[in-house]
Amino acid sequence: MSEARRRTKALSVSPVKTSQTSGAAHAFMGIRGATPLMHGSQGCTAFSKVFFVRHFREPVPLQTTAMDQVSAVMGADDNLVEAVRVICEKHQPELVGVVTTGLAEIQGSDLRSGLARFRTEHPECADTAVVLVSSPDFSGCFQSGFALAVAAMVQALVPPTEGAEVAAPKRVNVLCGAGLTPGDLDFISESIESFGLEPMLLPDLGTSLDGHLDDALFSPLTTGRQSVARVRQMGASRATLVVGESMAVAADLLKQRTGVVDHRFGHLLGLSEVDRWFQTLSRISGQPVGARWQRQRSQYLDALLDTHFALSTARLAVAGDADVLLGLNRLFADVGSEVVAAVVPARSPGLEGIRRHGLQVGDLEDLESMARSERAQLLITNSHGVESARRLDLPLLRCGFPLYDTLGGFRRCWLGYQGSQQALFDAANLVLAEHVEIGAYRSVYEPLGDSASEPLAAQDRP
Repeated sequence: MSEARRRTKALSVSPVKTSQTSGAAHAFMGIRGATPLMHGSQGCTAFSKVFFVRHFREPVPLQTTAMDQVSAVMGADDNLVEAVRVICEKHQPELVGVVTTGLAEIQGSDLRSGLARFRTEHPECADTAVVLVSSPDFSGCFQSGFALAVAAMVQALVPPTEGAEVAAPKRVNVLCGAGLTPGDLDFISESIESFGLEPMLLPDLGTSLDGHLDDALFSPLTTGRQSVARVRQMGASRATLVVGESMAVAADLLKQRTGVVDHRFGHLLGLSEVDRWFQTLSRISGQPVGARWQRQRSQYLDALLDTHFALSTARLAVAGDADVLLGLNRLFADVGSEVVAAVVPARSPGLEGIRRHGLQVGDLEDLESMARSERAQLLITNSHGVESARRLDLPLLRCGFPLYDTLGGFRRCWLGYQGSQQALFDAANLVLAEHVEIGAYRSVYEPLGDSASEPLAAQDRP
């Protein structure tokens, strides 16, 4: 099993990490009528909000308990109770997602005690669900915070129904990992619906942060299709599909509480994983894979042939959360490329298959060093990698979170046959633009020095 090397530096240089608190808040944006509430200082919330607004180019509802120096020392339970009360009275949300910052965790805030006090003092807010997530930003990463929030929603909202009769045989639960874009979620929904099934995504960012114009000028709450009431009905579904290795804990919890059988996938990139996705949908629905998807598969196979000469020997340097990194590794393995340098912001499950000596828990400085020593030809990471690519004089394929120097990146679909095909085309075009020449191939069965294989001398040439 490959294992990421530990950090050896005392500080981060050009961090690739986005905070765990931001990841947890992001998950709640996939529930309709919700308010993510950061338990910490105003600065913590403002910093995260800047990341979201620059990435999605949309207003993002994000609240704070506004801890200051006094509450940091004397206790912040009053801040938490008052913040939830004000949100409930002013906006009547379906759900308030309370996520902790490093300040609240170091101060020792007891979220459960604060919630119990809120329920006692404000019974008029009993209809509003409150989900608590311990997500300090001094540990983990964006992906781990997202996964913690999804697991907390399952724990708090889905009632135990193990062994109950399937009441909605056409409904399929989908646990969605942090690396999925709104475009990816559209693909997931469309592929499930094409088999006559009804998708129930948790969380569903595809209908809340997909960049659309609402009738209302501003909403203090999240929008979208997924409601708290629908989440409570996940135990009545026929099956659960899990997309992303990071969703394992939430998947285990959902299966334990409901008994609904699940099928687990990595990031849906590359031939084998996408094939398995459609085969699973076919078995669940009892219907064959449609001609639309079969044609897209044949187009992807053709793309493998088209990009083979540009990418078959390409050496890639990748930085990002583990789910996306693993998906990209599978995708480029299809065409013969090799990930020679990989950086993840934190240890994560499922990192098998990445070269042991090329996998590091670290930052973009570590990626630069490895990419230079391993002679990488293409850099793949988020917008923070622009300066690294410039210093390395390498092309950059932007992928992950945040993407703030390009338009529409947040909306791009990476998954499925078409998404995988486009990723190969983009990578191949970047490599070809650098005029990387392919070395001459010599067969291992051809002896060196054979006169038949040696070039003609000048006098022997016609």
